[in-house]
Amino acid sequence: MKTNKILINSLLVLTIVLASCKDSFLEVDPPTQTTIQEYYTTQEHVYQALIATYDPLEWPDWAMGQYNPVNIMSDIMADDIWVGGASKTDNQFWHLMMNYEALPNNCMTGLWTDEYSGIKRANDCIQYIGWAKDNMTEAQQKMYTAEAKVLRDYYYNNLWKFWGNIPYYTTNLQSPYYAPQITADQVYTNVITDIQEAIDMNVLPMKQESDSLGRVTKAMAYMLYTEMVMYQKDESRYATALKYMQEIISSGKYALNSDYAALWEESGEWCNESIWEINYKDDNAVRSWNGPLVAGGTVLPRLISPSSWTDGTAGVDNGWGFAPVRAETYERYSSSDKRRDATCFNAAANGKYTARYQDTGYFLYKYIARTGYNKDQKADADLNYNNNLRVYRYAECLLNTAELLLRTNGSTDDATKYLNMIRDRAGISDVTTATIDKIIEERHLEFVGEGKRYWDIVRSGKASTILVPDSYGYRTNTWSENRKYQPIPQSELDSDPNLIQNTDY
Repeated sequence: MKTNKILINSLLVLTIVLASCKDSFLEVDPPTQTTIQEYYTTQEHVYQALIATYDPLEWPDWAMGQYNPVNIMSDIMADDIWVGGASKTDNQFWHLMMNYEALPNNCMTGLWTDEYSGIKRANDCIQYIGWAKDNMTEAQQKMYTAEAKVLRDYYYNNLWKFWGNIPYYTTNLQSPYYAPQITADQVYTNVITDIQEAIDMNVLPMKQESDSLGRVTKAMAYMLYTEMVMYQKDESRYATALKYMQEIISSGKYALNSDYAALWEESGEWCNESIWEINYKDDNAVRSWNGPLVAGGTVLPRLISPSSWTDGTAGVDNGWGFAPVRAETYERYSSSDKRRDATCFNAAANGKYTARYQDTGYFLYKYIARTGYNKDQKADADLNYNNNLRVYRYAECLLNTAELLLRTNGSTDDATKYLNMIRDRAGISDVTTATIDKIIEERHLEFVGEGKRYWDIVRSGKASTILVPDSYGYRTNTWSENRKYQPIPQSELDSDPNLIQNTDY
């Protein structure tokens, strides 16, 4: 049975919040006669606010009326998976994203709201720490502040990568609630500085204890920092990012899991390879279509599994046929690569299903709907699979280190060693000498379905040559710089007259 302190406390906090959300909110005086300023003056109540800051991490798979799982939203714009579903109009905004033709009135809107909800909660938490400082130890104040900052930076990172030029604020807004919109470069500078400040507080543990898995760590902050620095191609910070990656390695807290396939099973969650995961659980989970914002499971496995599935011996549940893995992805692996069958589920060889749009016969095994993985939920089974979302793995730390060594004229031998550690685990032959291109291709094989590939293609400068029309007629447009960012949702433009739409939308 999976238990997690963050999830359990999150459920308790939401119970408190939801119990108070009735028509009585119209009363001038709160029923408890306790104002917000009075309530958030204790360590216990500030801790509730901190836990609430974690809640929006779970929402992107389904909330705000949209399916926006960050890994799939990233990878449909790359070259490993299709969109699938019933037709080109099923989750139509996914198909538009895949073809680089999203529209302001038909685009990804849920993730925008999810991430700004997290930012709002982080800002609140930091403010409450100031209110409660007389009732908190200095260590508690620093720890909660560092966690809230890194969470805020994670939410901003997603907004920055998808939309670029966004409203940015670290103190919550007052009426009329308009925030200054700044450029993508300015967002980067602000966020990377904020992460650095949280790291420099030197209070985050390199790894959490078992009862706090899911909380921010120093290693997670290091990975977030490095991800942003590499995507921005900020050479001035490469040396610092490299130092952070090497510190994770030398800590001895993390290691490659010997069995790649086992990483994606429940037993593989929070193994030594896991640097940071977003927790989902089915134990007594009450997430429902009418209440998706409570803690519980995820709908991602149902989304991406074969439709009308008749199980053979595979231990897989029925799904909705989204995000089929491309045949070319399966064929890219050598037959000896252990990652191939752990990544690509061959549905035709394991049972019967109904082929849907863009069907290839392959589905993403990493997050497939495994039989029994939602058996302990208490609400809507579709929404309550217990598959954690793996965000940062030690494998990525090793490949980051290899790449940064080459980009800073460091040891090629060490870069080759780290690259070959990944290949050795996969069961394929070593390379003689690491190169940037070889590392990028190894990331391609290692992280299919994990939301890394699209950003790697863009930052490597290869998007306009890789992301081109396909022979099937599914992708008819070529990626271009004016499609680096998604359109800002029209609903946001309508609510804030100061917002400026991204170029050419």
